[in-house]
Amino acid sequence: MPDHVHLFAMPIRERDQSLSCFMQAWKSCVTLRLGIGKVWQSEFFDHLLRSEESAAEKWDYVRLNPVRAGLCQQPDDYAWSGAPGEILRRTGGQ
Repeated sequence: MPDHVHLFAMPIRERDQSLSCFMQAWKSCVTLRLGIGKVWQSEFFDHLLRSEESAAEKWDYVRLNPVRAGLCQQPDDYAWSGAPGEILRRTGGQ
């Protein structure tokens, strides 16, 4: 989406790092990659998914965001949706 990002993440092991620290590092990485100034708001919204049903429901909501916003006709037509590698391939990133 042009004005926000949805990120689905799952820890691969127990970590000492808090979600806030992870988000700060992720935002820094993305900002450096983009090579531009301030991009992000200081806060973020998180939602803990508790079941497969919940995850599927939230993923459908996220996939339909660009359709609801009038950016494409079908979710698969939106170039900026999917795993990072998929997005980079479609958009000519490295």
